[in-house]
Amino acid sequence: MKKTVSIALMLGLAVAVSGCQRFSGSRDYVAPLPATPTTPVGQGSLQPLDPMAPAPGTVQDAQTAGTDLAANPVAEPSGAMEIGRSDMAGGWKLSSGGESCMAFMALTTWSGGYRANTRGCTSPALSSIAAWNLSGKQVELKDSSGAVVAQLYATSAQQFSGKTSTGAPVSLFR
Repeated sequence: MKKTVSIALMLGLAVAVSGCQRFSGSRDYVAPLPATPTTPVGQGSLQPLDPMAPAPGTVQDAQTAGTDLAANPVAEPSGAMEIGRSDMAGGWKLSSGGESCMAFMALTTWSGGYRANTRGCTSPALSSIAAWNLSGKQVELKDSSGAVVAQLYATSAQQFSGKTSTGAPVSLFR
């Protein structure tokens, strides 16, 4: 009886070991895929990100220079809605001059109003937004020095429209 158990145990062990691939002599691995051929990048200049922006290194003349929104504020449109600080808190989509990015408004006090920041904005004006403030029905977006970057009015509970300091239309919406 012991001999039969011993033979059965040895036979079971032999079957288990023969089924294990790591003890086999052959290595059946699939070869990795070949690298995808690519073409080299040609020489040439890239198109500017903002077609309305001047080329780098050029100086704006008086006609194309930005407007001082503090001295020349955007006129209040008829039907502008009354808004409160809490209406502004949170994430917003920001669109201006063919560019779309995100703006985030907080209720943390900061120089010039309340803290704000943007993500994904490529234009220097929109990427410089660091604060926001309410002035009556108007929302002012400001840079870190306190200069007004854009002025907007609520056209609905979830949308604001106005102009940037460069005169471009700007929209803030959820």
